[in-house]
Amino acid sequence: MRYRLALTACLLPFGLITPLLEIGPTHVFNPDWPAHARLHEVWQLATHCGLAALCLWLAWARGEVRLATGIAAIVVGGFLAALALAPAYGGGMKHSDGTELAFAGVNAAVAVMAAAMAGLALIAWATRRDGRGAA
Repeated sequence: MRYRLALTACLLPFGLITPLLEIGPTHVFNPDWPAHARLHEVWQLATHCGLAALCLWLAWARGEVRLATGIAAIVVGGFLAALALAPAYGGGMKHSDGTELAFAGVNAAVAVMAAAMAGLALIAWATRRDGRGAA
């Protein structure tokens, strides 16, 4: 049960919080964004919500915590990879108006996703140590 609860917490950033923050004027309805970029944004949000729902089902209905953790790590790792590669393609964490959600100089999304990845790594380690793919 504790692994399922921890996994659920790690799914919140990309399965619920990010869509709530990005379906608004800074992303999906940003008039400065090309229509094609907004289409990709909605596609990404829908895909991530679907993957989060799949992970919840795998963990809670099927007891497949390890598999669900792996899927979630791919999504969170994708964000961290995009962040690491941002200089190569001109990406960044600031909005088009120059604002950034940061606390003590640390971008909130980066901190949350790094914490989610750390949580997922701990779940993967603990379920492997316990010899339980299902928990």
